[in-house]
Amino acid sequence: MQVKSVIMPTAVTMEESFDKLQEQCEAQELEAPGGIATPQVYAQLLALYLLHNDMNNARYLWKRVPQVIKSANPELTAIWTVGQHIWQRDFPGIYSAIEAHQWSENILPVMEALRERTRQRAYSLVAQAYTSITAEDFAAFVGYSVEEAVKGVVSQGWQADPTTRMVMPIKPDPPPVSLVPNEQQLARLTDYVAFLEN
Repeated sequence: MQVKSVIMPTAVTMEESFDKLQEQCEAQELEAPGGIATPQVYAQLLALYLLHNDMNNARYLWKRVPQVIKSANPELTAIWTVGQHIWQRDFPGIYSAIEAHQWSENILPVMEALRERTRQRAYSLVAQAYTSITAEDFAAFVGYSVEEAVKGVVSQGWQADPTTRMVMPIKPDPPPVSLVPNEQQLARLTDYVAFLEN
């Protein structure tokens, strides 16, 4: 008896599926009859641009969506409201705008991923910019209640002082210094050595 080997499909990460979905939406917009795509394509594409923090493409998409489609689709307007908060770097506003709308089935996963990515950015920004921050301000940045935010930072090794209600982030490690010079540095060095030899 011969045993057949089973080839398991490669796991597709959520990020890869979002990238593929964005490519499909862009293609659908380009190939749309009369140059006007469906409201669903516009909504998904706008949400995906926001997820990838591609504000330039998001703004240009919003400008080229026909006004008739914008006014007839409240979900599209709600997505753009989230985008406006991202543009203004209003972290609490981003979370409240995401929570304020009942998202359709095809937009909900993108908005949930956007909320999580925004939280990750907020954690990173706070770690880089602050030596200490009030628990209330930090909770607003990450879109959690104060208790959830403090519990989250303690689990990541940050310190939280219950008496002063301050959170002390751990500074991220600086990026490693490249020991091998890149091509531009090598070209400069070559030019410098050639200049010294002449």
